[in-house]
Amino acid sequence: MQPLLVEIEVPTDLDSLKLPAGVNERLQELLDRQDRGQPLTAAERAEAEGLVDLAELLSLLRLRAQRLWQERSHA
Repeated sequence: MQPLLVEIEVPTDLDSLKLPAGVNERLQELLDRQDRGQPLTAAERAEAEGLVDLAELLSLLRLRAQRLWQERSHA
């Protein structure tokens, strides 16, 4: 697979690049249940994995945007 360069507008408020509170609460609920040894259904496990992937993508976007803004402020 070759990397693909995509340009997107990133909000200046980097805190907005995170899971919405309700979605994050759902993810925490699923992870807490799993940590307590309560098995998740296949659908819940898939939901948790998808939310973790989304949270990681948002974190990556936030960090890259932050790095670019820092580079530009020092240029």
